[in-house]
Amino acid sequence: MQVSALADLHDHGRLTWTERERGWVAVPDEVVAALARGGFEECKREMTTSRRDLRPAGGVWQGVNRITGSVASAIWVARATQPQATVFIEIDGELIQVSHGAPRTSEEGPYRDEGGES
Repeated sequence: MQVSALADLHDHGRLTWTERERGWVAVPDEVVAALARGGFEECKREMTTSRRDLRPAGGVWQGVNRITGSVASAIWVARATQPQATVFIEIDGELIQVSHGAPRTSEEGPYRDEGGES
């Protein structure tokens, strides 16, 4: 799995794991750009807005690597007062989580797909 561009974001403090939400804190556009640098071409991007002020409340992005056939997804929920959001990143259906300070897929980690510990 191509996560080196995500690892670069993490190494520079631009992608931070939050265990409480089991997701990443990051600027969504930076995550999307990293996935694009990893070879994923955008095929879908949608934004949701708040009913009150029409500010972005979250969004989803999907990309395909035409060489490998891999699919990457990023789903984010905006934070009210910050440019960063909680971002959930998957590649080929595997949640990208934290591993000794660097991103990894959930199949490499201590959690099973069902969310329980092994």
